[in-house]
Amino acid sequence: MSAQRVALWAAEPDLDDDINDVDIPLTIPSYQTADLYDDPNLQLDESAFLAAQAQIAQQTALAQLPDVVKRFIVHFHQAVLDNNLQEITLAYESGWNRLTEKFYARTEWPEAEIIAPLVNDDQIFLILYRELYYRHVYSRLQPDIDDRFHSYENSCELFNYLLNSDGGPVPLSLPAQWLWDIIDEFIYQFQSFALYRSRPANKTDEELTMLGSEGGTQAWSSYSVLNVLYSLIQKSRVNEWLKARAEGKSEEEIDEIVGEYGTKPLYRQLGYFSLIGLLRVHVLLGDFTLALKVMDNAGLGLCVGEKAPFTAPTAAHVSTAYHAGVCYLMLRRFTDAARVFTGCLNWVMRARQYHTRSYQYDQINKTADRMYALLALCQTLAPTRLDDNVINVVREKYGEQMTRMGRGEEGLSTFEEIFLYACPKFITANPPPYDDPNALALLINPPTPTSPTSPTATSATPTITDPTQRHLRALSAHYLALSPVPTLRSLLKLYTSLDARKLTGFLDAGVDDEEVLSWMMVMKNAGRCVGRVRGAAGADKDEKMGASAANGGSTGSSLLDGEWMSISDLNFVIDENMIHIAESTVGRRYAGWFIRNSEHAARVLDGLRASPLPGSLTPPGAKTQGKGGESKGDTSKDTAPRTSGQKVAWSKVV
Repeated sequence: MSAQRVALWAAEPDLDDDINDVDIPLTIPSYQTADLYDDPNLQLDESAFLAAQAQIAQQTALAQLPDVVKRFIVHFHQAVLDNNLQEITLAYESGWNRLTEKFYARTEWPEAEIIAPLVNDDQIFLILYRELYYRHVYSRLQPDIDDRFHSYENSCELFNYLLNSDGGPVPLSLPAQWLWDIIDEFIYQFQSFALYRSRPANKTDEELTMLGSEGGTQAWSSYSVLNVLYSLIQKSRVNEWLKARAEGKSEEEIDEIVGEYGTKPLYRQLGYFSLIGLLRVHVLLGDFTLALKVMDNAGLGLCVGEKAPFTAPTAAHVSTAYHAGVCYLMLRRFTDAARVFTGCLNWVMRARQYHTRSYQYDQINKTADRMYALLALCQTLAPTRLDDNVINVVREKYGEQMTRMGRGEEGLSTFEEIFLYACPKFITANPPPYDDPNALALLINPPTPTSPTSPTATSATPTITDPTQRHLRALSAHYLALSPVPTLRSLLKLYTSLDARKLTGFLDAGVDDEEVLSWMMVMKNAGRCVGRVRGAAGADKDEKMGASAANGGSTGSSLLDGEWMSISDLNFVIDENMIHIAESTVGRRYAGWFIRNSEHAARVLDGLRASPLPGSLTPPGAKTQGKGGESKGDTSKDTAPRTSGQKVAWSKVV
């Protein structure tokens, strides 16, 4: 059925066939009142004239569309009317992208008003079409201020339809990938507008007027975006649904808890994706604690070994891990950040073959590259043992940069460069004062004092503060505070006991004993942090914690929970002027790995032994002659391979 439907709009390989001219004899009649329109006093209805002119322009633009695009839009509309998820998914993920590459790679898709006659002016489909239209403008072209305002208006219409429908849940079915893209694009356009609005310089007078109007101050405001996300969560009751699933309630009990909206896949998925969207919005606004608090019921998904509530797009899991890792990094919980990044990157490497053909493949790879960069920062600030596959990629990509960052102040520029590349583009919730021309002029061109004590520049003068630079300064200050740690660490690893004066002599000239002792306290403090897992523990323990204690949705614990723990393998005590050093190395635990792979090898061997030889294949149910002339039936049940395999415990098979 799917192949037949696709043929309706994609059957013809040649889309540029010329239309042969046909000579049609026409007889032009003579009109007796032709001189009526020569009367200069004739009054015409201007509005009707403009409407007719617009209709002619619309028909002309519609006639210029390729036939395959027209068939695609008609087919897409019919699939949405029928709520046919298979056809919608095919048109959304394949048809739209294929036609974009062929016809609209560097130009806009036709506006919704042009294609309206093809869909019988269906307003719901036109809203969905505009969502795709503006997403194409943002991703392939450069949106102007009209596109930014119109995309906000269309988003408001879409969410008002979903949230404020009079007849209860709307009769609409969309694939999970499209629902995630709607939430993801909504937040991206909000971030893009906030960055555009935060730079008042080099804007035309028309742009300044539009941004200073009442509609300009309300468009893409933080309040409106947060209101949409929280409304979707509340309407779908997704938090209650996640809690009920974690408590093991039955499907009937869960349906009674979540209500009529929560039982619909459309609202349930939108609510779940809105939780991830809230995580991202709070990260962009700089509230890292609240960002993690939002995800308490949902957890961090596949990134830390948790079971996802349903099959979500790969981009949703990657976005969750990236923004959760940024939260832990900015909260100085470096081991938790490294654990989240490592888990997600391992999962992406294993699933790479499945999303290679996805249209989001490039975006997923870019986010993964940023996680590798942030993981390099985590290793610089708090070295811990990581997965071999991941750490090898980190060293391959950022080995030289990590070496420079390990030299203290010399690597500050490298540290800042990597952070600015890998961090999100933070935004501020307060826009510049576009409604006050005087304050805006002072903001764009601040007065310069003639002398250091000149009162010209007062504290009341507005200033532009880049939130990204603010977060960079905070993290750079922590990096500079740890600058003497690598040198001290390399020296202390050579001794079991060392005199403080001797240690001072090994360091640069001009450093006294008191300053060295203060550096030792900095090193002592850098070896401890708040975390949910022990960074020095073995791999098995880390997997257990990722599946249980880190599971905020199943155990009821919060993603902000943690305890102080040691993350350094080098410990020391100071007894008067003598430093006693103890280095602890935790051996790796290979037992779990060998047991799992031994059981897998046993199952494979059982399957090979149970399989018949190529020359001895017999049809199912065929009877063979056994010993003593008795016939035997199909014995496949007796020779089926065992699914559990042999139980292997260390060096013996039980």
